[in-house]
Amino acid sequence: MTAYTTQTDEALLLLIQRRDASAFSELVIRHTDYFFRVAWKSWPDREDAEDIVQEAFVKVWQDPFLYNADKGAKFTTWFYRVVTNMALDRARKKRPVHIEPAHLGQFAKATDKEPAAEYADMEDAIALENAIQELPERQKLALNLCFYDGLSNQEAADMMEVGIKALESLLMRAKNGIRNSLISKGILSEEEVA
Repeated sequence: MTAYTTQTDEALLLLIQRRDASAFSELVIRHTDYFFRVAWKSWPDREDAEDIVQEAFVKVWQDPFLYNADKGAKFTTWFYRVVTNMALDRARKKRPVHIEPAHLGQFAKATDKEPAAEYADMEDAIALENAIQELPERQKLALNLCFYDGLSNQEAADMMEVGIKALESLLMRAKNGIRNSLISKGILSEEEVA
C-alpha cells in the first residue's frame, strides 16, 4: 500500500495538477476496470472501449484542470461523462456494433447450468444487448446509468444534466424500444409482455 492508495480521487487530481505521475498512476489503476465496463456498455467493442478509456485518462493527464472540484461533482461523476461522451462520439462516427457471443464471454459468470440452458441464456443476453445498442444514444445512456451502473434516478439525471421527469421519460422510451425490438425479432411475444 502506498501513500496514494489512501487518497481520495479529488486529492489525487490536485497532485496530478502538479504533474505527480504516481498520483496519476494510482487514479488509472483505481478506475480502469470500471470505466472500461462503462465504455463497453456504450460501445461494445473491446479494443475501442480500451482506446476510449485510455484516451480519457490521457485527457486528464494532459489537462488536469478540466476537472474542477469546486463545481461539486465527484471525479468519478465527471469522468463518467467524459468516457460516455467519448464512446457516444465514437458511435456517431462508426458503424453500429452488433453483439456476438465472444463479446459477452468476457463478462460471463460461471454457472452450474446445463450447456443448453446456458446457451439459451446467452442467446437471450445477446438479443437484449443488441436491442439496447439499437436505442437512441440518450436512452441507452439513461438505461446504462440506472440499470447497469445502479445509480439512482436523481444521480443519473444529474449526470446527464436533465430533470428527473426527462430521465424517467428516457427510461420509459428505452424500455418500450427494447420490448418492441425483442417482439419484432420473435424473441418475446405480445402475450409475454401483456
